[in-house]
Amino acid sequence: MPKPARAKPSAKRPAAKKAPAKTTAAWPRLRLRVHLAEDAMLGPGKADLLEGIAETGSIAAAGRRMGMSYKRAWQLTETLNGFFAAPLVTAATGGARGGGAALTPLGREVLARFRRMEAATLKACAAEIRALQRRRPPR
Repeated sequence: MPKPARAKPSAKRPAAKKAPAKTTAAWPRLRLRVHLAEDAMLGPGKADLLEGIAETGSIAAAGRRMGMSYKRAWQLTETLNGFFAAPLVTAATGGARGGGAALTPLGREVLARFRRMEAATLKACAAEIRALQRRRPPR
C-alpha cells in the first residue's frame, strides 16, 4: 500500500534574507585577483572576509556580513590559512566566554598588501577605465 502524501503547508515560509555583500566601489570597478599558485588565489572576496574578521572578531559574523554561510566562511578561512607558511587567522572555540577570531600579524600584513595592490592597480588603470567609459552609450 502506498504511503499517503504529506499535506503541503498553506503558507510558504519566507526566504531567509541575506546581508548585502560589502561593496566599496561604484561602476566601473576593477577587481584584482592574485594567483599565488594554481590552487591559491587571493581576491576581493577573501580580502573582505579577512577584513570582516578583523572588524568583528568572528568568522561567523564576518561571513554573515557578506551573506555567506558559517560553513563557507570557515572553509575560506581554512583555505586562506593553508596558502601561507603560517596562519592568517586564529580562532578560539566557544564556551562560557564565547569564542572569537583574529588576524595574525601575517594576516594583517597580507590584507594590507592586497589592499595596497588594489589601490595601485586602480590608480594605474584609471585613465584607461575612463577612456572605456567615454565610449559607452549615454544613459
